Amino acid sequence: MTKPERTPEAVAADWLARRDGAGLSASEEAALQEWLAASPAHRVAFLRLQTVWEETVRLRALAPRHPPRPLHAPWSPRPAHTYRSAPGHRHTPLRRLAAASVFLVALLFPLARPPTLSTPPAAYQSDIGHLRSLRLADGSRVTLSSDSRIVVHMTTYRRDVHLLRGEAIFTVAKAPERPFTVHAHGYRAVAVGTRFAVRRDASALRVVVTEGTVRLEATGGNDRALALLPANSLVLAGKEGVLMRTLPPGTAEDLLEWQSGWLVFHSTPLAEAASEFNRYNTRKLVVGDAATGQLSIGGSFRWDNLDGFVRLLQAGFPVRAKTMADGRILLLQAR
Repeated sequence: MTKPERTPEAVAADWLARRDGAGLSASEEAALQEWLAASPAHRVAFLRLQTVWEETVRLRALAPRHPPRPLHAPWSPRPAHTYRSAPGHRHTPLRRLAAASVFLVALLFPLARPPTLSTPPAAYQSDIGHLRSLRLADGSRVTLSSDSRIVVHMTTYRRDVHLLRGEAIFTVAKAPERPFTVHAHGYRAVAVGTRFAVRRDASALRVVVTEGTVRLEATGGNDRALALLPANSLVLAGKEGVLMRTLPPGTAEDLLEWQSGWLVFHSTPLAEAASEFNRYNTRKLVVGDAATGQLSIGGSFRWDNLDGFVRLLQAGFPVRAKTMADGRILLLQAR
């Protein structure tokens, strides 16, 4: 059976007792300095107990050398009886001090805890056609895509982000003791120090990981880990289940090029490309027939240049565009 690890306060009390007793040799002093440098908790515990130690010595120096004799007792030059503690129960000043020090630290510990890292929940959002960059209280960075909304809640032990709408890229500050979790659509994506994006659509969730590792979990009454996502991976979660894919080099970054103002398509059906443009524009594209929606689109396009994209479609594909009364642009198969 292994012995429980000693607390920093108990080790600090031993060092102080040895130093105040016979003193420390050069090697022991070096060992003490090494122990102090190993952890801030060691140095804090040592300084606290040293303060108590010095105060006890000061009080002992101020106290009278002999206690006052009771008035009713006859004077005697030496004690009438000598008492000796039983073996194993010697209450030397050092032992009493060590016990008192540990007790005092226990009393003061709630006052000495590090300041809380909790912050009130805060909501952030972006408008259609606008991106928004944020720096959170823990140092993590967030980029909100067009028409997106999140609620952030930081505590001492957790970092929770609820994605209520749209998409966001998260560059997570490393803090293993405080998991960074993005909640959306009955799932949560958990990271420690990594870069990933989460998109919430009407009935599905998309997670793209570009650096580090993200753990995807299901929430609700059936909490469980679903997938461990390394860099250059994508997962789609929806009513049909969870689909995970490993992406070719560079493809994961292409999916996030919207942060630089671009949409990158690789043999993408026109219907999907139109949906991407609609995320960033108040004027919407409407695909009028199935054949037009299946046309394969490739290349990089500015998401704020909707008219240029439509002109390219008409020039290079069998597509004609018609502007409707409400401003929407109807894409039809060219005659």
